Amino acid sequence: QAKAAQATENDLLAQLLGISSDSPLAKVRSQRADITRYIQGSYDALLAPADPAGVSLVERGLIALRVATLTGSHLLVEHYRDYLRQLGESVTTIAAVESIPIAVVLSPRLAALIKHTDLLTRQPASASSDQIVELRAQGLGAREIVTVAQLISFLSFQVRTSAALQVLQEVA
Repeated sequence: QAKAAQATENDLLAQLLGISSDSPLAKVRSQRADITRYIQGSYDALLAPADPAGVSLVERGLIALRVATLTGSHLLVEHYRDYLRQLGESVTTIAAVESIPIAVVLSPRLAALIKHTDLLTRQPASASSDQIVELRAQGLGAREIVTVAQLISFLSFQVRTSAALQVLQEVA
């Protein structure tokens, strides 16, 4: 029981969904605790790294908010909005990233990141070297571009996982 309670404390999705450590869903998830650990580890590595390596925590949070917005994940929109507030991001920028289409002028770098996020989230098969050229023009190197792509991929997975857990929670 104590082990399950500790796992829930270190499990963002369980926290966001309100999955109690003694619930049937928590018991099912505990059968594959490694998956929960890997999901949380990916979140920590991509959204709270010790070394942001050229993609700031705010930029990462804005990308995450954009993916959550584009996919209609209200739960994750709220989480990433709070995440950005804790980092001190302005309400104006947060609102701009949530709007579709974006109605205000963003910095060229952030605009390129959001454009790339939109493409990889909505039409990943349409991605081409043109987007890489645009990101490079905004000062992103190979490491940063790979980080952004990994982040967007993880976020898409996180959205699907949270939706699946919500459905399972409703039927449990």
